[in-house]
Amino acid sequence: MKRFNKRSDSCPLGNVLVFERTSNDVQMQSPNDQSAIRFLQITDCHLGEEVGERLVGMDTDESLNLVIDLIKQRELTNVAPDFILATGDLANHESAKAYQRLQEKLSVLSAPSAWLPGNHDNYQLMLDTVGAERVPKLVSIGRWRIVMLDSAVPGQVPGRLGEKQIEDLGKTLAVIEEDAHVIIALHHQPIKVGSEWIDGQRVEDGEAFIESLSGDHRIKAVIWGHVHQEFEARDLRIASARLLAAPSTCIQFKPNQIDFKLHEHSPGFRWFELYDDGDFKTGIERLQGVQLAQDLSSSGY
Repeated sequence: MKRFNKRSDSCPLGNVLVFERTSNDVQMQSPNDQSAIRFLQITDCHLGEEVGERLVGMDTDESLNLVIDLIKQRELTNVAPDFILATGDLANHESAKAYQRLQEKLSVLSAPSAWLPGNHDNYQLMLDTVGAERVPKLVSIGRWRIVMLDSAVPGQVPGRLGEKQIEDLGKTLAVIEEDAHVIIALHHQPIKVGSEWIDGQRVEDGEAFIESLSGDHRIKAVIWGHVHQEFEARDLRIASARLLAAPSTCIQFKPNQIDFKLHEHSPGFRWFELYDDGDFKTGIERLQGVQLAQDLSSSGY
């Protein structure tokens, strides 16, 4: 596994987490180069305040523990992640105990983690509980910059970025190097994913957000959680970017539904391999051979 030193910095959006390559690290050249930067996206853990709380019948601590075990298997191979990106709804009801427990669970991994909030989270409580370094506004590693946005609106389920955050995003992109490669991460989906019930919860100003990125060739991906399912799309306004969602570490939502419907798919995560030339690979990995209790007949939570 590659090693990186960490330092903090600042940008128009807020604090920055910078991973600097050590002198022994080789430079990345192409998608065949084994020195690719690797990170994993976990999302929608929905940890309860107490251990063993259930979401639609599933023990979310148990499911996350199994996902972390799956990640630990990567550490025994040459595909260990350099960091973990957690994209919101990490607690089920904005709980300090849940954030502390998540930090403890992830501490068994050699990779550091960066978090952003979802609609079930409390951003300030996350900061107070695990510190600003854990909840950065920008992650910088090699030639890649991951911009971390907060789409959560206190007291509401749907997402919104707001004029100021979109304006600050523009300022951040303006100071990012022209030859850098950019991923933008948030919790809510900025575009429709095909299920009427959850598309009513997407980023309310998603069109303004996408328009603000229009034509920026540095943007290689926009990634999010919230939808509890694998998803990929394109938008011609940011033709260089893949628009991607990841499965939850607990329950999964069935795609293309009018009303709430669970899927029997197992919990999992999305993996990324980033290359110095701006190309990247990504895919989904799920638990295999594990039966977790859940109420597939549920109409919501």
